[in-house]
Amino acid sequence: MAAYIASLDGAAPAPELSAPLAGLWWAAKGDWDRAHKIVQDDSSREAAWVHAYLHRVEGDLGNAGYWYRQAGQPAAKDTLQAEWERIAAALLGSTT
Repeated sequence: MAAYIASLDGAAPAPELSAPLAGLWWAAKGDWDRAHKIVQDDSSREAAWVHAYLHRVEGDLGNAGYWYRQAGQPAAKDTLQAEWERIAAALLGSTT
């Protein structure tokens, strides 16, 4: 997780990242549109989870709810930062 967070200092995500992790990376950099495009083009449950997060960031809770259901995840109630960290940890296989 530390290496992933440290990579946010770079200009682009590592090319080997999955689409959900790349989308989450762009979200952290403040590029909502790029993040959304990446996860919108991926049909995985992981991408749906990031997609839900992005719509929560946007303030579109109805759309976020749809994507949480697609991801099989409960709708987040904590802070956006806490959710970002939780998604990143889950996608990276980290328990911390």
